[in-house]
Amino acid sequence: MKNLETKARAYALKNALAHDGKAQQGAIISGLFAEGLEKNKVKETMPIISKVLKEVNSLSLEKQKKEFEKFKDETSEREIREGLPELPNVPKTGVVMRFSPAPSGPLHIGHIISNMIQSLYVKKYGGKFYIRIEDTNPESTTKEAYKNIKTDCDWIFGNVLDYIIQSDRMDLYYAYTVALIEKSHAYICTCSGDEFRKLSEKKQDCPCRKLSFKKNIERWEKMISKKGYKEGEAVLRFKTPEGMKHPNPAMRDFPLARINEHEHPRQKKKYRVWPLMNLAVTVDDIEMGMTHIIRGKDHMDNAKRQKMIYIALGLEKKYPWIGFIGRMKFTDIELSKRKIKAKIDSGEYEGFDDERLPTISSIKKRGYKPEAFAKFAEQRGLTEVDKVISIKDFFQIIDTFNKDK
Repeated sequence: MKNLETKARAYALKNALAHDGKAQQGAIISGLFAEGLEKNKVKETMPIISKVLKEVNSLSLEKQKKEFEKFKDETSEREIREGLPELPNVPKTGVVMRFSPAPSGPLHIGHIISNMIQSLYVKKYGGKFYIRIEDTNPESTTKEAYKNIKTDCDWIFGNVLDYIIQSDRMDLYYAYTVALIEKSHAYICTCSGDEFRKLSEKKQDCPCRKLSFKKNIERWEKMISKKGYKEGEAVLRFKTPEGMKHPNPAMRDFPLARINEHEHPRQKKKYRVWPLMNLAVTVDDIEMGMTHIIRGKDHMDNAKRQKMIYIALGLEKKYPWIGFIGRMKFTDIELSKRKIKAKIDSGEYEGFDDERLPTISSIKKRGYKPEAFAKFAEQRGLTEVDKVISIKDFFQIIDTFNKDK
């Protein structure tokens, strides 16, 4: 970056004048980010930033004012956004937003990066922030994760209104299933996976698509019955308006529910038909009155599927505003919850709060404050740009915000 020291000094002086003569390191870095500094270059620029910070803070307020007159033009090339970008269509009562973790292992920095901004928007506008535990995949759900999610989220976010558990809402998903079948927007498909894929490739509608309401309800009851279909023999599908001719293969009569007889940690063997994400998420977003949703851009197709369901139910006007953010890709650390849990179970790590792990409980143990991650999320904003960074460089940035608190 050209003129790094000059730019750093300009932003240090600007911040010092706004804070009674004491500039903060995080503010200098924020200014340099606005000027084009890459996050993976922070480490090598820290000696210069520290030197400039020390020099500027040693000056009297009067000298800072005089010197800033020489440097103020260096801060005018790009405007630094203060605070979160505004959201559209915010109701007077505030926003309703959610974070929806699966209880399959420990929450980690990836969850903070992707979801802290939702908590911040509820703090900004008022409203409701829910944690919705998505546990409708019995075989990947672990019993201890429920408690750990609440402990972690209470600490990192601080404004959770309520915790909703999807497996406690099965009757609701079943009711919506019947409504979709009744409106001729869903059907029970008994084609094998291979048969359905071949039909999709040929852009030919599945023969099950033409079944009557009565026949579909019979098949649905047979899915639910313990004496009915076996796993893999039947699936609930959404009836995409364009059918198999939809230009995006992922949209062609996508599945909504399937049979899974694996024992559930909470519900045991009470249910055998479990909603897939797009059904459960849509039902809950409707019932909980979501107004705004921010999610990773890898969920763009899911957002389209869920909007189709809203439209099918006549609720298009209630469809929430959707924002997407890019991924933070770490070059040197594993962020899979299942793999982290497996390494803990094998004894490679001592527990969820092992200081070598990127888990929320570990971050808390290491002395980090939620406000440091909130500042990072605020400055990152609603960008769809992916970032590649090492875990060391990432925490170098977080360290600057942690020191400011």
